[in-house]
Amino acid sequence: MTDNPFADAFDSPAQHNQPVLSVSELSGALKRTVEDAFSLVRVRGEISGFKRAASGHLYLALKDENAVMDAVCWKGVAAKLDLRPQDGMEVVCKGRLTTYPGRSKYQLVIESMELAGEGALLKLLEDLKRKLASEGLFQPERKKPIPFLPQTIGIVTSPTGAVIRDIMHRLNDRFPRHVLLWPCLVQGKGAADQVAAAIRGFNALDGSNNIPRPDLLIVARGGGSLEDLWSFNEEIVVRAAAESDIPLISAVGHETDTTLIDYASDRRAPTPTAAAEMAVPVRRELYAQVMDDGARLENAINRTLDERTMRVTSAARAIPNPQRLVDDMTQRLDDRVERLSNSMDNLLQRHGMRVEQLAAKIPQPQQQIQNAQERLLGRTQALMSGYQSFIQKRQSQYDRTSALVRRKAVDDSLDRAGQKLNSLSALLESYSYKSVLDRGFALVSDKEGKAITSSSGLTSGDELSIQFGGDDKLDVLVNGEGITPSAPPTPQPAPKPKAKPKPKKAPAPEQGSLF
Repeated sequence: MTDNPFADAFDSPAQHNQPVLSVSELSGALKRTVEDAFSLVRVRGEISGFKRAASGHLYLALKDENAVMDAVCWKGVAAKLDLRPQDGMEVVCKGRLTTYPGRSKYQLVIESMELAGEGALLKLLEDLKRKLASEGLFQPERKKPIPFLPQTIGIVTSPTGAVIRDIMHRLNDRFPRHVLLWPCLVQGKGAADQVAAAIRGFNALDGSNNIPRPDLLIVARGGGSLEDLWSFNEEIVVRAAAESDIPLISAVGHETDTTLIDYASDRRAPTPTAAAEMAVPVRRELYAQVMDDGARLENAINRTLDERTMRVTSAARAIPNPQRLVDDMTQRLDDRVERLSNSMDNLLQRHGMRVEQLAAKIPQPQQQIQNAQERLLGRTQALMSGYQSFIQKRQSQYDRTSALVRRKAVDDSLDRAGQKLNSLSALLESYSYKSVLDRGFALVSDKEGKAITSSSGLTSGDELSIQFGGDDKLDVLVNGEGITPSAPPTPQPAPKPKAKPKPKKAPAPEQGSLF
């Protein structure tokens, strides 16, 4: 220790001529004393209140059961630390002790930092494992299947170690594949960042620039202590492995070594050599299997062809000659065509005869009118004669008291008969062509009295007769220019409309003598 330049001022407390020091002088003296006495120290404690400033400096506190000490790590030193400080981490820090006059506090200026033993590492590992597991990064549902025979394999490891040689040797023995190596550190400062960058870099490939995108990734490293394998326990590496879209095999350390990347990867291999065996099958075994399957397939195809050939041959015996079938069908077609033609002629002939028969049964309209008139006249005469006979027969039988009743019944019967007669007369008149002539039409007939309905059969010199309404009639002669009247028509007075005949009432019977 250096001598205190102000020690004499404190030796005699009773003296009142002691020099008066400023706060800055006293703080500076204290700072030099502390820095000279504690220029290099190693302190073990638990990190608390860790904070990284925007400038890159680290501020924290080291504590144990009884005391707390502030510490600071400047930006240049913080970038070289092998670990990432966190609250609760037990570390051993090497540095110098100094004071901060602005706050009258002392603090440790850290020059290096390391974990305080393997127990601290295991505690840190368990804490990180629980944190990542709670986020679901280790769930089995996230794991992707390993391709059976990848075309390209991406390997993340050191290019100078024995790991890459062991993997390549095993791949060449089993099934040579195209391999892409992403060289990186696998131990020490910056190794975790390089491994994570390699995994993300392989996933970012898109197959351009003649660099294929791997179908499978292998992250490999040889064995070592917990500190040697710590890069594969870093959070950045575990998250990169969990986020990888390419199936990933972790092969870090030996059989008993386990790192957090093993939980996040899609498949864990106990050694790098085992990872190569998981990546590809044995080509000789596949070749033998393919040859065996090919022989079995060929035998099955030959048996199938033989069976089908036999079935086709057996079926062919039962099939007649196709030409004969065509000939028979042609003959049948000709026969059907001939029969169809004859049937059509016969059908038309039968229908023609049927039409002629039906036409012969249809009476002429004039004949129908004449028949109706005869029936009407016969029924009228029968009605009148029946009525006269009825009157003559019943007249002597009715007495004086029922004469009026019988007379009224007869009147009603005569009224009904008269109404029926009037309706039949009207119907008869509607059937008569004369009512049509009265409406302005004319009837043209030849000299035999046959009606002329068309001019197509007339020749010059034919004599015709035109009948108008009433009894007006005109004889004409056909010439080349038209129709010439043969004699001037005689004017006839317009016919008076015929009054409808009133039904005649039967004479009332005379009243008999009461004496």
